[in-house]
Amino acid sequence: MSLKWNLRAHDAQLVQSIERASGVSPVIAQLLALRGITQPDHVSSFLDLKMTGLRKPSELPGIDAAVDAIFESIEAKEKICVYGDYDADGMTSTAILYRCLKKLGAEISYFVPNRLDDGYGVSNDNLKKIEERGAKLVITVDCGITSVAEVEYAKTIGLRMVITDHHHVGMELPNAAAIVHPGLPHDPYPFPGLCGAGVAFKLAWALCQRRAGSEKLPESMRNFLFAAVSLAAIGTVCDVVPLLDENRIIVHHGLNCMKSYANQGLQALIKIADCDKKPKLEAEDLGFRIGPRLNAAGRLGQAQLGVELLTCDSPERAQQLATYINELNKNRDSLDRRILKSANEVIKKHHDPENEPAIVLAQPDWHLGVIGIAAGRIAEQYHRPTILISLDPLGARPGVGSCRSACGVNLYDAIQGSSQHLIKFGGHSAAAGLSIDPDKVDAFREDFCEQVIDQVSVDELIPDLDIDAEALLGHLTFQMMNDLDKLAPFGQKNPRPLMCATEVRLAEPPRTMGSDGRHLSLRLEQHGSSVRAVAFGKADWAKELEKPDACFDFAFRPQINEFRGHRSVQLHLVDFRPTGSDVESEAGQTVATGAQ
Repeated sequence: MSLKWNLRAHDAQLVQSIERASGVSPVIAQLLALRGITQPDHVSSFLDLKMTGLRKPSELPGIDAAVDAIFESIEAKEKICVYGDYDADGMTSTAILYRCLKKLGAEISYFVPNRLDDGYGVSNDNLKKIEERGAKLVITVDCGITSVAEVEYAKTIGLRMVITDHHHVGMELPNAAAIVHPGLPHDPYPFPGLCGAGVAFKLAWALCQRRAGSEKLPESMRNFLFAAVSLAAIGTVCDVVPLLDENRIIVHHGLNCMKSYANQGLQALIKIADCDKKPKLEAEDLGFRIGPRLNAAGRLGQAQLGVELLTCDSPERAQQLATYINELNKNRDSLDRRILKSANEVIKKHHDPENEPAIVLAQPDWHLGVIGIAAGRIAEQYHRPTILISLDPLGARPGVGSCRSACGVNLYDAIQGSSQHLIKFGGHSAAAGLSIDPDKVDAFREDFCEQVIDQVSVDELIPDLDIDAEALLGHLTFQMMNDLDKLAPFGQKNPRPLMCATEVRLAEPPRTMGSDGRHLSLRLEQHGSSVRAVAFGKADWAKELEKPDACFDFAFRPQINEFRGHRSVQLHLVDFRPTGSDVESEAGQTVATGAQ
């Protein structure tokens, strides 16, 4: 499907005003304006990422009650259990609180559900197991905000519960000893976008302050929090929450602290992900190298090994765990490709994505731990909200679905509007999960598609490619890249700048790369300047790009590539078009439609 290219309009006078008031370069002033960051104080807070920019832990709703409950349990020498989740956010959240409470002298353990056997969230069966091991207090991380019935059950078996979460709040809150959540409806927090690990980091910080009896902490506690903010950075990037406000500060300082304060397990993970030789880690390293390895352990039912790695201080054990988790990631990649191939075959045989508002597929042979990744790839490929459902071939369990949004559709609202067909569901606007009886899939598909159409028409499900600026290849210098880096860390709601270059030729034929030839390597040439470009997962572009003497327009995100000590500017291609096709831009200029 094609993308609609929009060269974003900017107000030249506003850009000059930002430049004069804030002392930034013209390119940074333009990009800030396009992001709606125009006031001098907003510019300053966006660019000046000091730790003091984080709000005090005491401002987070429910945190004082949570600290009281936890210290009451510590002083009573009760066993405490951290109840986590099986994704990277849940693992890092669990590791933060486990290490904090251990440091504070608590008798502490952790429990992480098995994705394949337990599913997401708090369950009565698992609470009973925790109680049988002697725990008296359970602290949830990255889950629990909708566990109303489970909290009531916990009381009947003698468990007290503290809920820490960031997910969508339901109609009723659990009657827990404390609830720590940045988005409680009657207790608003200035920034509700924290992930589970961000909430856990704030709670750990508050616990350290209570133990120290002061906001000013001793060196050992400061060093612990430097290590904890590194874990929180991983959870923040991998859970795809907005990289704005406090999340920018968490990720910025987490990246800076990671190599110096990481435990042996995280150090081993950084090394096996080939990030140890980089002079500077970036958010993309967390999202595409470190996070996927942690998530692979969770997707294949071994999240507890991810938490063990993140809490491990033995170099030998850390190496064993990192090596094993790396192998799990290779297995996950193989399963993902198999599901992707199968899903595309079903779509080609039975569906017409260009005329359907959403994709809902169900198959008995899809690994339920990996369908979320495949759903994301299908959503990106067809620009449609996508739900992939893994059915049990024996019919012993309900179908389990993973859902990913596209084109701005609020996925949670669409699922909620068709939830009469579901056993249960949960998530947020961009990603969700569900369970469903197999005989309800067709009815659910029909209602879900209607819910999507209520939000956007099929014609509107043509994604816009909003381009920040047109650039000449010769202007993509190290100086410009250093300027762009001031906007980092990049991620959700603060993407790496997207640029385009027009009338570009290929200096040499495109080459496939990667062990399976899925990626493309090119050298682009324009007005005597040339630069290397890569297109990940786009090997199918090669045929069209091989046309002799053809000119193309490319949309790309520029980055610095470091390889064996050599630094160069490299373009990560997003889309291309043969030079010449016209479509209206925001500014009324003529730009072209993309070919993807």
